[in-house]
Amino acid sequence: MTRFMAAAVLVTTLPALAGCGERNADATPVATGAPIDLLTADTATLAVPLSVPAQLYVEHDAAVAARTNGIVQAIGVDLGARVGAGQLIARLESVDQEIALAQAEVAHANAEQQVARIRALTASGAATVADSEAAEFRFREAVLAVRKARREEELTRITAPFSGVVTSRNARVGRLVAPGDTLFRITAAGPLLAQVRVPEAAAAGIRIGSPAKVVGPTGTTADARVVRASPAIDAASGTREVVVELASGSRLLPGASVSVRLGAERRRVLAIPREAIAEEGYVLVSEHGRTALRAVTLGSDLGDGRVEVVSGLSAGERLVRSSR
Repeated sequence: MTRFMAAAVLVTTLPALAGCGERNADATPVATGAPIDLLTADTATLAVPLSVPAQLYVEHDAAVAARTNGIVQAIGVDLGARVGAGQLIARLESVDQEIALAQAEVAHANAEQQVARIRALTASGAATVADSEAAEFRFREAVLAVRKARREEELTRITAPFSGVVTSRNARVGRLVAPGDTLFRITAAGPLLAQVRVPEAAAAGIRIGSPAKVVGPTGTTADARVVRASPAIDAASGTREVVVELASGSRLLPGASVSVRLGAERRRVLAIPREAIAEEGYVLVSEHGRTALRAVTLGSDLGDGRVEVVSGLSAGERLVRSSR
């Protein structure tokens, strides 16, 4: 689990003579020149936001599948199209279903006439109770047959379950489909959510409405707030489940891998001023009158011109200010 960390940096001005020389990994003697500032990396224990990996999602995200056998007759939307709830997005061939519905409606009309006649005869005593019950039974069967036939015809109409965007389209005109075959995927535009598990030590101060920051894979950021939080710590993992909701207008997309920054934890880490970093993540280390170019692995930007160093340096090492 990658976490956002911070540290203090001590900057000292030393009357040292240094020269950067050519850029290579070999130590280079310090040339005579004007005094320069040497930056000393130090460590400190600070309360900093916790960074937890997550994946963005929306509550309404569903595959739209065929619910009856049939051949796809028409498609009304394509990938990326916006749809409304209940909008017709595709249709299967429905000739057989339409014929069955028409037959059921004719049978229903006939049963309705018969039951009306039997009711009148029963009221006048000209029909037996058995005749009346049989007519009523046939009428109820006819009503159910119409409902079933209408339902079968409706299943040939593929509609959007909610408003959103078509994020996948597998439907093809002329293709035979069976119940359960995925035709489309509809994803709501928002709100974007991220579910994370926060370690117990950093979860104490998290409440509904607590602010958070979401950082995308390309550095895009979005404000967020906690909308749901478990009232208990999971004993197995020692974490608390938290859901954050991104503010509207974010350029991040559902499914994106992000880092969620929230809460606070105390950590001891190493950091250096950003001005000590040359191109491609190198620093110039000054030691015993010589300088050496060294590659470092950088972590999170800590603000105030500081950046975390994950590897490549030790506390107390002196760095030459970069000229870039």
